[in-house]
Amino acid sequence: MNSAQSLIHTTEMSRVYGRGVVTVTALDSVSIDILPGEFVAVMGPSGSGKSTLMNLLGCLDKPTSGSYLLNGEDVSHLDREQLAAIRSRRIGFVFQSYNLLARATALDNVILPLLYQHDLTRTPKERRELGQAALDGVGLAERAGHLPAELSGGEQQRVAIARALINDPLLVLADEPTGNLDSHSGAEIMELMHQLHNDGRTIVMVTHDREIAAHTQRTIHLRDGHLDTIVRNGHAGSTSEAKV
Repeated sequence: MNSAQSLIHTTEMSRVYGRGVVTVTALDSVSIDILPGEFVAVMGPSGSGKSTLMNLLGCLDKPTSGSYLLNGEDVSHLDREQLAAIRSRRIGFVFQSYNLLARATALDNVILPLLYQHDLTRTPKERRELGQAALDGVGLAERAGHLPAELSGGEQQRVAIARALINDPLLVLADEPTGNLDSHSGAEIMELMHQLHNDGRTIVMVTHDREIAAHTQRTIHLRDGHLDTIVRNGHAGSTSEAKV
């Protein structure tokens, strides 16, 4: 795959924790490419490196070795402030536990990333209009004034997705987005994910559920920090695919 075409391009990316003889290799020489507009799942048993990979792709951490290009920019060696700017403007996060502020309304939760940017080019009214439009996009226009405790789990996750999209990110990272939901609410969230994908969003999603992973175009399987296999379109792939 041509790295120039990739939104995500990692080369021999590793993350080692600790120093000296007491070290843990959480991710070991992982090379992957994800194209703009792809919907990709990441799976693996506990300790496989899923969380480490997502932290690196989300610019929450830096690789110990190897490289990570996001939209053609090498972000491997950026400092904390530079990584924070990348996260703020290019990456939207969706978490299993929603991570909503309990005392803030749905609308206020959605526009929170805009406030973190300290962007003085938008007025408070414009920020709220953007937030309202984002809520409308996930089917919650009429719930804007409700607190998280007044919303169902599925509605809270929709608020979280609207918040992830408020900055029109290049990449959406979803960590077990259906993990806290019943099957009906989970199906609704996956339908929304499909809508986002159909709109051209690039989505990387961690899940432990094979049925959820089968919704994506490809599933990247990790084991013991290594890239194990890549399954395409929900069908079993050969071990040779792991080197893609």
